[in-house]
Amino acid sequence: MQQDGETFKAQVRYAPYFLVAAKDGCEHDVEAFLTRRYEGKVAQVELVQKEDLDLKNHLSGLKQTYVKVSFATVQDLMDVRREVMPMVKKNQTRCEAAEAYEALHQMEVMNGADQGGGRAHHAGTELRGNKGGGKPGGKRAIANYGDAMIDIREYDVPYHMRWLIDTETRCGWWYDVKANAGDVTLTHRPDLLARGEVRVCAFDIETTKLPLKFPDAEFDQVFMISYMLDGQGYLIINRDVVGADVDNFEYSPKPEYPGDFIVWNEKDEAGLLRRWFDHMRETRPCVYVTYNGDFFDWPFVETRAEKNGMSMYLELGFKCDRKTGECRSRSALHLDAFAWVKRDSYLPAGSHGLKAVTKAKLGYNPVEVDPEDMLPFAQEQPQTMAAYSVSDAVATYYLYMTYVHPFIFSLATIIPMSPDEVLRKGSGTLCEALLMVQAYRGNIVCPNKQQAAGEKHYKGHLLESETYIGGHVEALEAGVFRADIPTKFRMQPKGYQGLLDSLDDDLVYALKTEGKGMEREDVGNYDEVRAQIAAKLESLRDNPVQMANPLIYHLDVAAMYPNIILTNRLQPPAMVTEDVCAACDYNRPGKTCLREMEWLWRGEHYAATSSDYTAIKAQLEAEKFPPRADGFGGDGPRYWADLSHEEQAAAKKARLKSYSQKVYKRVLDKPVTESRIGGICQRENGFYVDTVMNFRDRRYEYKGLNKKWKGKLGDAKKGGNPIEVQQAKDMVTLYDSLQLAHKCILNSFYGYVMRRGARWYSMEMAGVVTYTGAKIIQMAKRLVDDIGKPLELDTDGIWCCLPGSFPEEFDLVPKEGSGKKKLTISYPCSVLNRLTALQCTNDQYQTLMDPEKRTYKQSSEMSIEFEVDGPYKAMILPASKEEGKLIKKRYAVFNFDGSLEELKGFEVKRRGELKLIKAFQEEVFEKFLDGDTLEGVYASVGVVANKWLDMLETKGEHLTDEDLVDYISEATTMSKSLEEYGDRKSCATTCARRLGAFIGGDVMTDKGLKAQYIITKKPAGAPTSQRAVPVIIFQTEASVARSFLKDWLKDHPPGEPDEVPDMRQLVDWDYYTTRLSSAIQKIISIPAALQHVKNPCPRVAHPDWLTKMVREKDDTFKQRKVKDLFAALAPKDVNARLAELGEKTPGGGGKTGGGCGGDDELDMEDVGDRGGSLIGKTSGPRVR
Repeated sequence: MQQDGETFKAQVRYAPYFLVAAKDGCEHDVEAFLTRRYEGKVAQVELVQKEDLDLKNHLSGLKQTYVKVSFATVQDLMDVRREVMPMVKKNQTRCEAAEAYEALHQMEVMNGADQGGGRAHHAGTELRGNKGGGKPGGKRAIANYGDAMIDIREYDVPYHMRWLIDTETRCGWWYDVKANAGDVTLTHRPDLLARGEVRVCAFDIETTKLPLKFPDAEFDQVFMISYMLDGQGYLIINRDVVGADVDNFEYSPKPEYPGDFIVWNEKDEAGLLRRWFDHMRETRPCVYVTYNGDFFDWPFVETRAEKNGMSMYLELGFKCDRKTGECRSRSALHLDAFAWVKRDSYLPAGSHGLKAVTKAKLGYNPVEVDPEDMLPFAQEQPQTMAAYSVSDAVATYYLYMTYVHPFIFSLATIIPMSPDEVLRKGSGTLCEALLMVQAYRGNIVCPNKQQAAGEKHYKGHLLESETYIGGHVEALEAGVFRADIPTKFRMQPKGYQGLLDSLDDDLVYALKTEGKGMEREDVGNYDEVRAQIAAKLESLRDNPVQMANPLIYHLDVAAMYPNIILTNRLQPPAMVTEDVCAACDYNRPGKTCLREMEWLWRGEHYAATSSDYTAIKAQLEAEKFPPRADGFGGDGPRYWADLSHEEQAAAKKARLKSYSQKVYKRVLDKPVTESRIGGICQRENGFYVDTVMNFRDRRYEYKGLNKKWKGKLGDAKKGGNPIEVQQAKDMVTLYDSLQLAHKCILNSFYGYVMRRGARWYSMEMAGVVTYTGAKIIQMAKRLVDDIGKPLELDTDGIWCCLPGSFPEEFDLVPKEGSGKKKLTISYPCSVLNRLTALQCTNDQYQTLMDPEKRTYKQSSEMSIEFEVDGPYKAMILPASKEEGKLIKKRYAVFNFDGSLEELKGFEVKRRGELKLIKAFQEEVFEKFLDGDTLEGVYASVGVVANKWLDMLETKGEHLTDEDLVDYISEATTMSKSLEEYGDRKSCATTCARRLGAFIGGDVMTDKGLKAQYIITKKPAGAPTSQRAVPVIIFQTEASVARSFLKDWLKDHPPGEPDEVPDMRQLVDWDYYTTRLSSAIQKIISIPAALQHVKNPCPRVAHPDWLTKMVREKDDTFKQRKVKDLFAALAPKDVNARLAELGEKTPGGGGKTGGGCGGDDELDMEDVGDRGGSLIGKTSGPRVR
């Protein structure tokens, strides 16, 4: 696109290529072999030196020689690759056998290989690194130099990505384009920073449909197309369906979202499509925007265009790929905003519909029409239907322009993909693209994509699967916690004494890190602040049991997994084993470049032993197998060798499962968990770490800008300038969207390494990251256990209550003339950051200083830091109905202004839940802010619960039939045909089958059937899934309704023969009361009992176990822990005590202060209990 908005096309010539690795000394011969054999297809063959991170001892400067094979076209590359790949795989298999043989004769090869015709060639990269080891005799042994090709790399990089990576070209940048004798060159213009103003068209279609069916493009029609084109609205009407002409009108849901619409009334669908195609060809938008258009809008328009004698591809250049489910064009972009919502919006899964997204992101309630009413409205109320149609186009356009557009085109400037790929691809794929860019810049060859590992065994058993233990999530409390209602704290004096002992250390650490090198002497009011904090801590230490208003905080680690990666230089190539270290030049006594970290491995293995498995394989190899289903390979039986690798693996697993079940009465043994140690090379090439760091810093930049514009927004509101207020709002929204999207991708750098098919794959690294994170959160929990009350553990944080008098924020004012700025610190954050630094600082961090001399600088690195969110006004945590369990990841948090800060896990956020439950939750949550005591809070929410119970008890007597159906019916859109569901039993499938019997036709074979049903009380004794009755049956003729209901209920329906049965007499009210009571128990009654409040809903009885639990919890004579009966140790500096333990334990036989032998390792509990607290811990033995 030019600066004036016009577009043009230019073609740049670039040769695709792949890399081939050859045996040592055979590179030139392989080069000649490829040139000769593929003459006419290969454009150029050359030798290139690449850094191969799989090559042993590559840190010494060794490079791997690759044969770079370039081609004139992508098709030539595909043709040659198809022949070369089998050769490489065959050669790798041969090399594995040669490697095994050479291991047995290594000494002989080293002492006299010259007389024996040269050393044997090793497989893989580890032996290709030994330069100069072969003699011409080895080359003469190779009759065909195709046998010397032992690896192929970068053969599957898409051509457009290859060009974008190699030429450093990115979408969204400005370029000078020059053509000379047919050669086009692009020169980046970094001085042009303004984003190009592309022409954007956001459109939405409305279609006819049969009752209760999803629209079918084979016979349904498009009757409205509404679209926004650069802020101007258009609506095209199909008068063959719509009952009357519609005039131009305005739809502006908010002043900042204007929508003036020009309306064209066309006589039929063909005229509607022709008008839209012509307008698009005239205006030529660069970007087409839809909401779920890949799935619905584009395929529907494409099919309807064909039915009307037109081709969407010839008209607009767009074509739907039914395999990938995407609609693309070579001349324009299609950006589906639904993809952004799913990946980057951080909205819960149940809120991904356009209406819910509009409410959450744009802040207004859009027009809503039931799908069953759309066609009647189009015929009888055209203006209403027109308003609904354009509301979707307006919402899609402004959602895209506000959130998606700046994000996509910002990200496209750093990721080597087109904007539509940046939007659609998974975050792991985007991470891999960024890594490939860094690898190319560092002259590093990319590894091939990870493939399924071969068979692995564990203690004589075949492993079925293996993984690692992930992050730790735990619910600790249930009930209502309000900042203005006292709660009981049982704190540990030793915890507060530890805080007092380390107070100076905490403040000095905060000055050093947050104050960017400030010293204690630079602060004028240091002693004053210290005294204030100490006074509060001493008061809390001396009064450990008290009723106090809580401070509700969320203590979370900022970008925890990325910062763990950066602090420890964790990256897949750096995960090394002993044999890798043994071959390294830096492997010397006293080395500090190997950092060992713990992780937890988890595996599941078959009950059958390895000997059983060997016998089963031998048996299978002697059997015959049926021919392939597709007929390929003949009709005769196949032998074991004729089966593909996948078929062999499936046959072995099926036979092993059957054998294990028959012999051992189980298929798998219980999962095994094992602590393992991973070695991380601190000198490994840091391209992976650098990529994560750059992306993290980019996110921090957006967070800083977001905070800056929030300040400007506050100033603009005080000034009262509406233009400045709107500008500040737009910038806050922009930077918040950008930092959230970057957060999603940044966190994926950890998950990517365990993704199937990843180029940089490492289960060890993923395990180390999650285990380190879990230890940090557990450390925070131990601290909060001593000084407050933990509520819930997240993967990267902890929700907790601290007593209201706990020290919070303090201003450290620098002395005059020091040149420093005032520093505001959060004391809880400072404490946690110092503890985290003591536990996680990497003192072995190595930085390459001189690439030529290969010298490194060792330093300490620590970027893992807590940040404190809050305090908040209230937090509501539900309880489980099962004894001894709590519900994880489900809570509601409110700000002091009454706004909802976070709602996580509740049914109100889920799609397809019973609206009765959703309506109850939507109404009850805000009532948790009423009342001045816990009794008052529960009384307020109890009123809401009792209201909904009354509604069910009175059978909805105050509701219309339509409203009652809306509350108690459930609706499911069947994603498959009924034939595909088979004999599966559920409420939805039962309803769908009954709809099929009622409607008839091809319902059984069609997808997209909408099953809306209620649960009836008959047939008596039947399971719930067999009592689902379609709601539509109550809207049909009396005789038809009674006939079907008699069959479904196995009884005569109530009422007169000429009347439709009353739905209220058929509904199973007990079923709905049980559903509502379950929600009330979790949110209200059980939490109330746990907080010693009388049940506000007596009709909802407590579970039997609850009374016993409350009695035990309140028992003042309950047995205490043994360790609580002993007196504390004499006062002594905690840091010195732990340092003393750390000096004595690794030694040779002396006793530690706690009585442990010199060779013993301390448990986590031992470290926490010696010296009274973990807070003062500075060093000590490695903890397992």
